[in-house]
Amino acid sequence: MNRAADRLELVVDPARRTGRTLLSAGVEQSYVDVEDPRHLHFEYVRRIASAMRVAAPAGAPLHVLHLGGGALTLPRWLAATRPGSPQRVVERDPAVVELVARELPPLPPEVRVEVADARDALTATPAGRYDVVVADIYRAAQMPRHVRTVEFAAEVARVLRPDGTYLVNVTDLPPLVATRAQVATVRAVFADVCVVGDRRMLRGRRYGNLVLAATSRPGGLPVGRLAVAALRDPVPGGLLHAAALDTFVAGARPVTDTDDH
Repeated sequence: MNRAADRLELVVDPARRTGRTLLSAGVEQSYVDVEDPRHLHFEYVRRIASAMRVAAPAGAPLHVLHLGGGALTLPRWLAATRPGSPQRVVERDPAVVELVARELPPLPPEVRVEVADARDALTATPAGRYDVVVADIYRAAQMPRHVRTVEFAAEVARVLRPDGTYLVNVTDLPPLVATRAQVATVRAVFADVCVVGDRRMLRGRRYGNLVLAATSRPGGLPVGRLAVAALRDPVPGGLLHAAALDTFVAGARPVTDTDDH
């Protein structure tokens, strides 16, 4: 690669001999323990894993679509905790796919990685295929517009099974304008939505990540279990749902494909 902005590297964690951090232009993108795929270093990844953990009985396989791959932390974790789970990973950057395949442990055979645009891959996917769709799609530290609209969320709902779960990583900073818009957008499609994250983040007091969870069935989210998991995390978190989420999202409007850029 010729530009510093495109520089990709895997670096050893000085505090954990087996830890590897994927950096893009010096910014942390993913973290993998090469000997323990169950180790989840980043807070938001643990929040997503907690939601996947309660999506089905312990040990039961899940059919999962990961939109955005990075170093494949969650696919490795799910393969270790729910062996035999068919997983499809869509990663736009072939350089990331090549580096991870060359430098990190091989993936189990039930994990398939393809190079494609997330929305293109989603649109070409048959309906009702997945139990979980995870969206962690960033380019230059921003979620591309074409993957944060009502139309994109509708495509996710289409490929999920009736009780399926949509999980979205949102990186934001105070006053959480992007998060509020994404909540409004997802709520325009899904019947039950919640937001999980560090309490300081939920109060709009710091930069970081929040995780949205959504399902098409009214009352379908295991909100109590998600709240307990958030509280028990090494970085104790909170959860916004129902009336609290109404207050959080007040004034935000859904983003559509036809809105002005």
